[in-house]
Amino acid sequence: MLLLNETRRSTRILTWGLLLFLSVVSVDGFPLQEAGVRGASYQTEIERWRRGREERLKAEDGWLSVVGRFWLKEGENTVGADAGNTIVLPKGSAPGKVGVIEFHNGNTTFRAAAGAAVTVNGKLAVTAVLKPDTSEAPDVLQVRDLKMFVIQRGSRFGVRLKDKNSEARKNFRGLEYFPVREEYRVKAKFVPHNPPKKIAIPNILGETEEVASPGYVEFTLNGQLCRLDPVDEGGTLFFIFKDQTAGKETYPAGRFLYTDLPKGGEVILDFNRAVNPPCAFTAFATCPLPPKQNQLPLRIEAGEMRYGH
Repeated sequence: MLLLNETRRSTRILTWGLLLFLSVVSVDGFPLQEAGVRGASYQTEIERWRRGREERLKAEDGWLSVVGRFWLKEGENTVGADAGNTIVLPKGSAPGKVGVIEFHNGNTTFRAAAGAAVTVNGKLAVTAVLKPDTSEAPDVLQVRDLKMFVIQRGSRFGVRLKDKNSEARKNFRGLEYFPVREEYRVKAKFVPHNPPKKIAIPNILGETEEVASPGYVEFTLNGQLCRLDPVDEGGTLFFIFKDQTAGKETYPAGRFLYTDLPKGGEVILDFNRAVNPPCAFTAFATCPLPPKQNQLPLRIEAGEMRYGH
């Protein structure tokens, strides 16, 4: 369940969305950093990493399969392909009436409609409590080729819908990147916050959350001294940043970068591994946005280029 894993990562820290992996693993299943890798072998590793990222985007549980997000109201939320439902499923993808999601004070229960074949976590279910993506084991409800799970964003709860037959997945044209340049793999000085500090992280829903940051990094790039504040994800550092390519060659809202935790007071920032946020691939993600201090006054011509809307 790649997408659920992705969702849990930033959910744990930001209550929005990405992946519980070990510190040596990226969101795409490849090492975040490989000390000493240079030249042709470095180029090969980046190309391999890029192929893995595309495969995960194209997977049945990848972000390209996300086709809906429905905020739950208190009480009954009907589910089905009929237009009168609260949660309207794509036409022809499911029965007109699939069931009802009852939502009360943050608790979510599903009841299947008569004759509807619905599974929860792979098992046929008539009724089931649905744990949200903020839990360690969120529940997945499936009918035919559609999957649904409950998301929690701040005080709001909703249902995210995935369809492996989505148009975005069928029409995926691949990713474009800047050429790999080793000068964009930089050593940064890590300065811990003492005492610990929280930083304000906005999201596309117009909300802002105070999130713990372990410190900041300083580095020189293209002759300019830069600083970025990461979020500690309990095994990796997560940077949400924006540079002067945003809205031109790269996604307007900014990009993401993941690194290993500091070693010897240093962090390796490999901007050749900078990626688009999920919002570049679906209108139904709930992405965090770069805080003001992570909006850099220079162009970073490295990593993933603009995709989608």
